[in-house]
Amino acid sequence: MLWKKDQRRKPLLLQGARQVGKTYLVEAFGNKEYANFFKFNFEQDPGLGELFKKKLKPENIIENLSLYTGEKISSKGTLIFFDEIQAVPEVLTSLKYFQEQASEYHIIAAGSLLGVSLAKGSSFPVGKVNFMMLYPMSFNEYLIAFDEELLADKLQSKKDNEPLLDIIHENLLSHFKIYLYLGGMPEVLKEYKTSRDIALARKIQNEILEAYSRDFSKYSDKLQAIKTSEFWYAIPRQLAKENKKFKYSQARKNARASTFEQTIVWLKKAGLINVVYNISTPKLPLSGYADYTKFKVYLLDSGLLGAMLNISSDIIVKSNKLFSEYNGAFIENYVASELVAGGVRDLHYWTSKSDAEVDFILQHHNAIFPLEVKSGLNRNIKSLRSYADKYYPKRIYRTSPRNFTRDGDFVNIPLYACCLIAGAEQ
Repeated sequence: MLWKKDQRRKPLLLQGARQVGKTYLVEAFGNKEYANFFKFNFEQDPGLGELFKKKLKPENIIENLSLYTGEKISSKGTLIFFDEIQAVPEVLTSLKYFQEQASEYHIIAAGSLLGVSLAKGSSFPVGKVNFMMLYPMSFNEYLIAFDEELLADKLQSKKDNEPLLDIIHENLLSHFKIYLYLGGMPEVLKEYKTSRDIALARKIQNEILEAYSRDFSKYSDKLQAIKTSEFWYAIPRQLAKENKKFKYSQARKNARASTFEQTIVWLKKAGLINVVYNISTPKLPLSGYADYTKFKVYLLDSGLLGAMLNISSDIIVKSNKLFSEYNGAFIENYVASELVAGGVRDLHYWTSKSDAEVDFILQHHNAIFPLEVKSGLNRNIKSLRSYADKYYPKRIYRTSPRNFTRDGDFVNIPLYACCLIAGAEQ
C-alpha cells in the first residue's frame, strides 16, 4: 500500500458508511503487511476512552495501551488501529500529536459516523492526517470477489468503444442483474457467494438498514432523529416516481427546505446518500452554477434500495425488468454510486427551460460532457441532442443495457462499464 511506504506518511483517517468493510480491510492489511497488529475498538470497549482523557502525549498513550494489552507496543513493524473513534473525540485529537511527535508509529483510525462527528467538534487535526474514503463494493470489485477476474480485467483495460462479443456482453449483463439486487455491501456479497441463499442476503440487507435506523437516534437528538427517519424513508418513494427530483412533501406534509437542511447534511456526512444538484448552465466550476434548492437523492447502494422497496428476487430472471422497475430507480442509483466510487465528488444534472433533462453532467479535466442513463433498449437520445445543440460538447454519452457503440459524437457505454465514463477520453 502506498500509504505505508510514503515518507510523508501521516496517521490515516478511513471514512465510510457503517458496514462498508472498513474494519475488515484494515485487519486484513494489518495482518498481511505488519509483524504486529493492535486493534482498539472504542465503541465495543468504552473503557479505552479513559486512556485518552488526560495527557495526549504519544509516549503516554503507547505506554497505557501496552499496559492495557499486556504487550509492549513498539513502532517497528507495527500497525495500530483505532476503530470507531467517533465514540471518543480525544482519540481523533491525539492523531495530531502522533504526527508531530511520534511519526514513526503507523496508525489507522476509522469510524462509521466519523463525518457526522467531525462536524460537531473543533479539535480536528487539520493537516495532520491522510484521508481515505471507502464505499460499497463496485461492480468491478464484485466480479473479482466472485472469481471473474478476467471479466473485470477486460472492463478495466478497455480503451475503445468497440462492441464486446455478444456472449461476453450477455455474461456481464447476467452478473450485473445479480449485482443490482445484491448491491455492494461486503457482508451481503460474502454470504451470497458462500451460500447462494438469496433470502439470507436480503435478511442481511434489512439488518444493515436497521443498524442505520438505530444510528439516527444514537448520534442525534430526538427531534433530529425523527426528521432523519422521515427523510430517509421518503427516498425510495421519491425514486420510484417518474420525476425523481426530491420533494420535501414526500417526507412530511407542508415541509420546507429549512425543515430538512440539517438532515441532508447529516446523511451525507454519514455516507448514506449521494445528492445530485441541478444546473441550468453547464460552466466551470459546475458547483458555481448549481441550484441547491433542486436536487435528487440516491442511496449509497442499489441493493439496500431494493430491500427498502421490498423487491422480490424473481425479478433477476425476468429478462431486463429489473432495469426498468420503479422507473429505472435502481439504474440511476447504481450509476450515481459508481461515479462517486470512481472519484466524482460532486454530482450534477441538467434541465432546460423546456422539458429536456440529462441525468448527469460530468467534468473531465477542463471539459464538460453529458451522461444520460437508460434502463431499457430505447434508442431515443432527444435530451442529449437538446443539450448538444446548446453547448456543443465534444462527446455525448449514454449508459444503457446495450453493448459498446460509437456513432460520431455519440457514445453508448454498457451499464456494467459505467465506471469507465468519468475517465472517458474527450
